[in-house]
Amino acid sequence: MKQREQFGSRLGFVLVSAGCAVGLGNVWKFPYVCGQYGGAAFILIYLIFLALLGAPIIVCEIAVGRGSGKGIAKAYNELEPEGEKWHLLKWTGIAGNYLLMMFYAMVCGWMFNYAYKMLTGKMSGMDSSMVAGKFQEMLSSSGELLIWTLVAILVAFSVCALGLEGGIEKITKGMMVILIVLMIVLAGHSLLLDNAMEGVKFYLVPDFNTVLEKGIGEVIFAAMMQAFFTLSVGIGSMEIFGSYMSKKRAITGEAVSIIGVDTFVALMAGFIIIPACFAYNVELDSGPSLLFITLPNVFNNMAGGRIWGCAFFIFMSFAALSTVIAVFENILSFFMDGMGWSRKKAVLVNIVAISILSLPAVLGYNVWSGIHPVGSQSTIMDLEDFLVSYNLLPLGSLLFVLFCTKKNGWGFENFLAEVNTGEGMKFPKKIRFYMTYILPWIIVVIYLKGYYDMFSPMGTKVLIGWMIFAAILLAGIYLISFGILNKNCLLYPSDAADE
Repeated sequence: MKQREQFGSRLGFVLVSAGCAVGLGNVWKFPYVCGQYGGAAFILIYLIFLALLGAPIIVCEIAVGRGSGKGIAKAYNELEPEGEKWHLLKWTGIAGNYLLMMFYAMVCGWMFNYAYKMLTGKMSGMDSSMVAGKFQEMLSSSGELLIWTLVAILVAFSVCALGLEGGIEKITKGMMVILIVLMIVLAGHSLLLDNAMEGVKFYLVPDFNTVLEKGIGEVIFAAMMQAFFTLSVGIGSMEIFGSYMSKKRAITGEAVSIIGVDTFVALMAGFIIIPACFAYNVELDSGPSLLFITLPNVFNNMAGGRIWGCAFFIFMSFAALSTVIAVFENILSFFMDGMGWSRKKAVLVNIVAISILSLPAVLGYNVWSGIHPVGSQSTIMDLEDFLVSYNLLPLGSLLFVLFCTKKNGWGFENFLAEVNTGEGMKFPKKIRFYMTYILPWIIVVIYLKGYYDMFSPMGTKVLIGWMIFAAILLAGIYLISFGILNKNCLLYPSDAADE
């Protein structure tokens, strides 16, 4: 049997895994949400939930990978007790990775496109309406969108084709180092702008009046959901890199390092964006408009803006590309582990597959722009994002936690032994009760709250209909996890009695 590839260094594992976690949500959402919900007060709550939610889930996902030595296609088969059917649930991860790349490869192409436009001066000298028009012009051109999407797909798969250590680790590690350096330089420049300290105050000074105005419950939920979604857990994107991890280091410390890098990027993004917006009196926004309309306006008013804008979009391109490479590697593992394909064959087939599957998102902004699948003005990309972010990520995370804690799954003792193998920070055994009886229900609340936030503005009937749909999916997960796999168990069977 061919020996499985492994990372060449501990730093390589941490930076590649962090590259998967670091995504566009760190940049186009976190700074805005942080300022909106009380600055440093929000950050404190956010960090608490990273520890309570992000850390245990990412440890579970990495442990399943290292314990099985396989990607998500075969991991459950390797670890489940004989006769159990957890391996049927692998399709949540497989579907999640493909659905994510159906639109995220296109968004990565947007970053490449804007880096090119900034580098060549195509955005220079434009006023605010022209900048907004340029973004709409890009979206309305199916040819332009498709070309840059294909560029992103080809670049990412070319890296994956080189293998783990010589391609993914070497190139992603270099990209992450450049990304961090660019962030520090860009943040330093923003902090030196006139009126920048007003932005820092908005961003970091605790504003408890804002917390009270918004409502403590709303702020807590905002922090909880941001902490949950920031790490991209649930579809096996971390699990695949766990399968390449050596046994020399315990998993908990490595997971903390990954979370640390991800949090650093999110915080630094705020230091880049918010002071610059305050310095040029530009309205701070969230989402794509922040990156493609607001910030180009800022750069056009800034001395040396073309250089700074180019550096920013190179940084954004690396952030997006690192995620695409990580997910592509997970997709390739489905075929290499599950079907015994060579890496080369898996790469060639999936270049074609992802290119075709990306077409609905690309065409949804132009040729198929009349299709609004999840509400007025929504696009096909919004539907795909909804399926991944509001369904497969939380449900997949729930599955990882249940699998690692239940006796009819891998079991907590096996999970703990794997996590604590090697040197470094150990995972506390006392957390067992929390992971078995509390954490799954927190994930369920996040899942249902996501549906509520998505559909409550559309009216009561629409909300009720989608909440019923969410409940059916959730009931199906519990039915498969407990009812079918272990007919004698209750909703949460006590594991303590078996110790």
